[in-house]
This record gives sequence, C-alpha cells and structure tokens, in this order.
Amino acid sequence: MNRNPEPQTAGGKETTREKTIIRTSITGIAANVFLAAFKAAVGLLTHSIAIVLDAVNNISDAGSSLITIVGTKLAGKEPDKKHPFGYGRIEYLSAMIISVIVLYAGVTSFVESVKQIIHPETPDYSAVSLIIVAAAVVVKILLGHYVKSVGERVHSDSLINSGKDAVLDSVISASTLAAAGIFLIFRVSLEAWLGAVISLVIIRSGVGMLRDTISQILGEQNDPELARNITQTVAGFPGVQGAYDLVLNNYGPDAWNGSIHIEVPDSCPADRLDQLIRDIQAAVFQRYHVILTAIGIYSANTKDAEVAETQQKVREIVLAHPHVKQMHAFYLLKGEKAMRFDLVISFDAKDRRAVYAAAVGDVQKAFPDYRLQVTMDTDFAEE
Repeated sequence: MNRNPEPQTAGGKETTREKTIIRTSITGIAANVFLAAFKAAVGLLTHSIAIVLDAVNNISDAGSSLITIVGTKLAGKEPDKKHPFGYGRIEYLSAMIISVIVLYAGVTSFVESVKQIIHPETPDYSAVSLIIVAAAVVVKILLGHYVKSVGERVHSDSLINSGKDAVLDSVISASTLAAAGIFLIFRVSLEAWLGAVISLVIIRSGVGMLRDTISQILGEQNDPELARNITQTVAGFPGVQGAYDLVLNNYGPDAWNGSIHIEVPDSCPADRLDQLIRDIQAAVFQRYHVILTAIGIYSANTKDAEVAETQQKVREIVLAHPHVKQMHAFYLLKGEKAMRFDLVISFDAKDRRAVYAAAVGDVQKAFPDYRLQVTMDTDFAEE
C-alpha cells in the first residue's frame, strides 16, 4: 500500500527556508571578507603571525558560506527519475566540506605557527591595529550568534557549523589581543605559541564538525519526539488498536519518509481499512510533513475470547526478560496450533539475539504444542 503524497511547491521557486539560508550566508561572506582584509593588513604591518592566521581563517569562513549557498541551491532541486527522494542530503555533504575546510585551515595554521616558533619575528603593534582587532571580536561574536540561531531555526547544519566557527573565531581574535597586551606590558612575544594553540583549537573544532556530519550521512536515530508524536497520532485513529515499528528515513533537513504498522481487528473490512490508511497518511503529512510511504497491517483476534488470556500469558513471559521492551502483533491460530508476534529488544542488551532466543524459548516451554513465528523487532526511536 504505497502512496506518496508529495509536498506542493510554488512553481519551483526558492522556498522561504532557502532564501533565509542564502541571505544569511551572503551576510557572512560580506562580513568575513571585510574582516579578513583589515586583519591581513594589520597582521602584515605588525608582523603578527596570529593576526595573519586569523585573517586566513576569516577567508575560509567566507568560503564556507559560499559552499552553504551552493549546497542549499543544489539541495532544492526537484526530485527526478535518478533521485526520486530529492537532493536534500546535499546539505549534509556541504556541511562536511565546510568541516574539512576548517580542519585544513587548522593544520596549515599549525604548520605556520611552528615555523614562526623556530624563526620568530618581533611584532610591532599600534593603537589602530589593536582597535581593529577588538572591533573584529565584537563583529564575530554578533555574526556567530546570528548565523547559528538562524541555522537552528531553519534546521541547516551548514549554517550551524558556520555560526559555531564564527564564535570560535571571536575567541581566537580575543586571544591575539591578549598576546598583544602581554607583549606591550612585559615585552614577551607569545605570538607563535598562541598561533599554535589557536591552530589546535581550530583542528579540534573541525574534527568535531566532521564527526557529527559523517554521523548524519551514515544515518542517525530518528528524532524521538517526532517519532513519539507520529505514533500517538496514528494510534489515536478510531479502529486502530496500536501503532508500531515506525521507521523514518531522512533525505535532508525536514525531509522525512517513513513506514509504520497498525493493529486492527481481524473483522475490519477491506474498504474501511483502505480509507483508514488514506486518512492516516493525510493526517501525518499535514501535521508533521512526513510522508508515510507504507502502512503495514497487524490483525488482532476478536473471534475467540480465550485468545486474550493466552496473549496476556505470553506477554508476561516475554516481558520478564529485562531487555524485552514490547510485544505486539500477536495473533493465534488455534486450529493450526500456531501463534505469531513481534518482540522489541532493546539496544542496551549486550547480545540482542540471545535475549530473543531466551524469550522465545520460555514461550515454547509454556506452549510446547504450538508452532511459533516470532520476529525480533527494533525500536528505532529508543532513547
């Protein structure tokens, strides 16, 4: 039962989200190019390796913003035959490229700092140069918080990474001011050593960004709150006795497809079931902008009162095992001496298959005459 209600777009025009990301990125490019020019001039005039590296870092930030724009535009392409789920994951790739740029900037800065430690140069600060650097600190703090807040609002990892990097840059610029103050007061130059420390901080930041982005590309756990809300919505429909096995697949920020199983009475006619599935798909898409491409069916016994007693006994047996979180999809065929159900085994178990085997074994001991069909299931939104 696959139906794919696609979100409607305004004739291929940029969405509000895309416009916001692009506008914010352009602001970042302008600010970073402006700051880089002034810092480079100050660094060269004062022979300050730390300020020069800070200027280089601003240029890399401008490049990151440019990549964010390109990635956002490509991610907004309409789905086609080759990529029917769209191009939204390109945003994750652009975030990864930004992480690599930050990491590269940190490594190259560290190399230059080591060279400066071996062959030091005496800095020559002026009041004007220090005022420029101080102003840059304020600008980067404001820019970083602005870009990060916008990124969180529109769910853009590229903007969030750029915002974090900008805040880190403000710390770096502030440290160059501190080094200048130490030199002017004590005549001790810490420029090269400070440059090395700055470089290590940049490298650490780049590695963290890269790790987070790769984790997203590999496929992280579903958003627990979103999964919980969808499951509750589906289970709340009249005639649905339970909603299970929700799987959400992410194809870019705010682009989700998924599937779910519902348990309904075995007396439910096909025409009513068809309408129920359509209503569930429409409601989930309208409320959460998630496309349920498939809704599976579990039938619940309603024709034999003894089944409920057997089901409760099986439930008690399997839930006695600590890592069995849930039993669902229970159905009993008395005439054929067969029962089927699903067991949800927690990821906290050291050996999930061993827990499954033990639980099934206990049920088989309690019902030796029955043929069991038991599926080991997973809660993809487990917290």
